[in-house]
Amino acid sequence: MPLCRLLESQGATTLRLPAVEIRAVGNRRETAAQLGALDDFDVIIFTSTNAVRFGASLLDQKRDLTLAAIGAATARALNLAGYRVAVQPQETFDSESLLLHPKLEHPAGRRILIIKGVGGRPFLEQELARRGAQVVTADVYQRVPAAPSPAVLAAVLESFTLGAVQVITATSLEIASNLLDIAGSALRREFERVHWLVPGDRIARGVRELGLPAPLVQAESAEDHDLVAALVRWRSSVSGA
Repeated sequence: MPLCRLLESQGATTLRLPAVEIRAVGNRRETAAQLGALDDFDVIIFTSTNAVRFGASLLDQKRDLTLAAIGAATARALNLAGYRVAVQPQETFDSESLLLHPKLEHPAGRRILIIKGVGGRPFLEQELARRGAQVVTADVYQRVPAAPSPAVLAAVLESFTLGAVQVITATSLEIASNLLDIAGSALRREFERVHWLVPGDRIARGVRELGLPAPLVQAESAEDHDLVAALVRWRSSVSGA
């Protein structure tokens, strides 16, 4: 996991506890047939690295399409797949910032394809449609709650009780919710004691609405470098460095 490797490069020790599993959905040929000619879309938006992982094949090696990516990691994934990204957020890495781009700020009359996961945040699709765009979506993957074994959860609880964990990362509300759901009462108490690293105001508000009273470390975005930077700043503040 890139975030874990980046944290470890900064001297941290990481404990991996997957909260979601990513699975492909749909049939590529059927999805491609339903979408029709991709050249008919003015912009094709990829919402995440998983959207690239499971949906880049829909591009069928066409290099002259206008592609958009919500975050830097998603743009890098498209670049690694051999595609150039023309539309990216200029400020924060989220849908709100992406919508400020000139190609999406006034999209009335344009056809826009969003390649995404099942049940993702609907704001981008809804806002583009409200602005007059003709929006088509393609769900190429789904996120399902992970189901760690009792032995895995017992080992995680032991790490907490030994004081080996000081921070939990939750880069989405779904991850936060799933972590709280899989925790028994003892692990839940440990979850509420340590800090949670979250990206942005929206996720911070969301975890509070989930009933989590734990102290928060807030990053500027869900990009790995912003998460690590926030954690480094927090660590420096508590250590007095």
